[in-house]
Amino acid sequence: MKVIFLPKFHCELNPIEQCWGYAKRVYRFYPESKREDDLRRNAIESLNEVPLISIRRFVTRTHRFMDAYHRGLNGRQAAWAARKYHGHRVLPDRIMDELSLAEIT
Repeated sequence: MKVIFLPKFHCELNPIEQCWGYAKRVYRFYPESKREDDLRRNAIESLNEVPLISIRRFVTRTHRFMDAYHRGLNGRQAAWAARKYHGHRVLPDRIMDELSLAEIT
């Protein structure tokens, strides 16, 4: 087993941050309450509602961003590449040429 330490609170490089975001969106649909047991139950139910397929997509998206940063892309270029190649785990070798053509700096 290999342990990879990721930056805290970095939504591009840490899939748990994307899971939290999904769960927070779901949590907002629960009725408001001030009772601690309701809050706890709603939080747990919100986390349980994050679909496994979404978690896998978050991990794949994270891999794309890690690959982009490893190749030397900046944040804007990495975001563009992640959107363009959303169906791939890693970016193609020709990514730098495509960034030049798209005039993304």
